[in-house]
Amino acid sequence: MKTLAFSWYYLWSRPLGAVLNVLLLSLGLASITFLLLVSYQLNKAFERDLAGVDVVVGAKGSPMQLILSGVLHIDVPPGSVPLQAVQALAKHPLVASVIPISLGDNVQGYRVVGTSLDYVGLYNASVAQGRLWDAPMQVVLGATAAARLGVRMGGQLVGTHGLGAGGHAHGDSSYTVVGVLAPSGSVLDRLILTDTASVWHVHEDAGKPDHDEHDASANKHDADHDAGRDAKREVTMALVRYKTPLAAISFPRYVNTSTGMQAAAPAVEVTRMLHMLGLGTDMLRAFAGVLLLTAGLSVFIALWSAVRERRGDLALLRMLGAPPRKIAALLLCEALWLGLLAAALGLLLGQGFAAALGWFLQLDSTLLIGGMVWPPTLAVVPALALGVSLGAALLPALGAYRVSVLELLQGR
Repeated sequence: MKTLAFSWYYLWSRPLGAVLNVLLLSLGLASITFLLLVSYQLNKAFERDLAGVDVVVGAKGSPMQLILSGVLHIDVPPGSVPLQAVQALAKHPLVASVIPISLGDNVQGYRVVGTSLDYVGLYNASVAQGRLWDAPMQVVLGATAAARLGVRMGGQLVGTHGLGAGGHAHGDSSYTVVGVLAPSGSVLDRLILTDTASVWHVHEDAGKPDHDEHDASANKHDADHDAGRDAKREVTMALVRYKTPLAAISFPRYVNTSTGMQAAAPAVEVTRMLHMLGLGTDMLRAFAGVLLLTAGLSVFIALWSAVRERRGDLALLRMLGAPPRKIAALLLCEALWLGLLAAALGLLLGQGFAAALGWFLQLDSTLLIGGMVWPPTLAVVPALALGVSLGAALLPALGAYRVSVLELLQGR
């Protein structure tokens, strides 16, 4: 304990040098912390939001765009597909279920998604207030959307055209809030869910006078049963689940070659996207490595200089009976303090960077990356801090251990 106390006082006997060393080391550790947090949360988000979705079927275009728009809801879809074509997929012998997704409107930046009740069950979400919709023009809000919009149960929402705020408002068709989902940490938190017929109702009846209750009921009946109208209707895409994993071999090829649609496998596209993101993270990781190497060199120079500057103190300690190992331990403990301080500061800075990134991304309603998450992989940060600081202190400590009292007294 005395060695630790002495090393603490010795460290701050040169406050400017100690602060610079701690900052330099902590910046490298903060960069690594940030990369670990973002990588962890992206992987968790993909695993959570893609769970249960084997393939996404939509309009021809970019497969990755189809995944980003239909599953993660951070892009615009490539187009729409006929409703009857999607309904035909549900009859395929390899398909277990088909969940339609219809996009096109938003409320203050939060997407209105026309779908079926199976979409809520896909993420095992539960209702915190109210109930799920049972008729068109009723909406259920995700937890984040409900908190940001501040709408009460039974309140009215007016959608605007497009997937971002600022579009034309559908003032003649308003949604009634009938439920709020409990926070699930999934993409549902930032969506406004409604029946698929609601999307058709808003766009087909845009500019028309409001219908009475009987007409609304008739419209719902037409949407479900009138084959003539279904032939003209479209959905944005469909989320498909297989009956057997073997369907992944033949079903996408069937869709891509035998229909006017395309099938995109989330696992394939996300792997490709992470590979592209990996090129950028490799550069950041290399930059963090350079910072750590520079910090280690700075710590080495500081401790080596400390040995030379403290020859008188070291000689006095030796004369008072301190063995050489105590002198070496003094320098190692000083490096230990540096590593511990830098590790704590680096973790806090990394969490702060991740939280700031999450705050900026939330403004655009994209992936919710935030700080204050402690995955097991963060254990590498204090290990790196101690490894760099103690590694830099080994040579100065060895030099102090091998210097004799006579040499210290002579100032050599």
